[in-house]
Amino acid sequence: MNELPAHAHVVTGEGVMNGTVIVDGDRIAGIEETSGEPDGWVIPGFIDTHTHGGGGYSFTGGNAEQARQAAAFHASRGTTTVMASLVSGSQDFLLEATKNLKPLYDDGTIMGVHYEGPYISPERRGAHDPSVLRDPSVEEAKQLMAAADGSAKMMTVAPELNGAVETIEYLASQGVVVALGHTDATWEQTVDGMDAGAIVATHLCNAMRPFKHRDPGPIPALLDDERTISEVIADPVHLHHGTMQFIFDTALPTWVHLVSDAMDAAGLDDGSYKLGNLDVDVEDGTARTKDGAIAGSTITLLDAFRNAVHLGKQSVPAASAMASEVPAETFGLTDVGTIDPGKRADLLVLDNDLELKGVMRAGEWLDAA
Repeated sequence: MNELPAHAHVVTGEGVMNGTVIVDGDRIAGIEETSGEPDGWVIPGFIDTHTHGGGGYSFTGGNAEQARQAAAFHASRGTTTVMASLVSGSQDFLLEATKNLKPLYDDGTIMGVHYEGPYISPERRGAHDPSVLRDPSVEEAKQLMAAADGSAKMMTVAPELNGAVETIEYLASQGVVVALGHTDATWEQTVDGMDAGAIVATHLCNAMRPFKHRDPGPIPALLDDERTISEVIADPVHLHHGTMQFIFDTALPTWVHLVSDAMDAAGLDDGSYKLGNLDVDVEDGTARTKDGAIAGSTITLLDAFRNAVHLGKQSVPAASAMASEVPAETFGLTDVGTIDPGKRADLLVLDNDLELKGVMRAGEWLDAA
């Protein structure tokens, strides 16, 4: 595929038009309405704000060349904007990884760095090394912000931990998106975290205290608060399709991000891999640590988008918004996320079965995997 369809369903920031997208250089020049039977879809490039790796490459080691290859893999599958998500580690490691990834933020390879830990609950740690988990620290956060020099974009925090509220307040004051996750918080502690400035739920339902009618915990608090956007890993490993539908119908597309939570095995065969310091086995596409915890996913955001349509019963425009427009708004990305004149030409071409036919990033066609 080396040209945009002459007549397709085009998902714009204002709705769906039937026509063709006009590109001038690296910009979207406009959308020209045409007549005839639409041939597939043109949607905005995906924005994945929670990604640990893919294609055999990892963000979690803080290695710049690995990170470039991971970003290239996801771009080939339609994710034209990607966050590098680290897992819990020592402060020295996180500082070093942050410095190593900073050049990739500066040149636009990644949209920033996400720290998924170490300020998370040992009881809900999932595939995080328990030896490095600790209470939130404003002083440590200040050190990370200095090392990041603007590239730190999100941190996951369990709001029930000592020092969490103060750390959330500090991070929010620095323009960092704070996410609540890997948490054993009560409903009240979750609300305290949102009141302190947290605005995202890290992979809602997963690695969280489960909902009970007399002990609701974080899930209904996060779903019910319009200040908070919920990440959803849309695959049948992390969420039953009925749970997916419930979240989508309750939160509506405007309060949901689709994320992959992909680790380096995404796009590869079953086998043995690493997530941070932990050994991971992938069997039938499901990644688990040796003690049985789910260790991220092996999907891409393209898979999540299609699952949102086929399993979550969402329309193509709604699923597209959850994979592009909503994350762009959450992170203040004004140049991407929708197909509108003047924005960067990040475009995906899909056939009527939602198979990927072409990926354009900044006006250039990529080799789609």
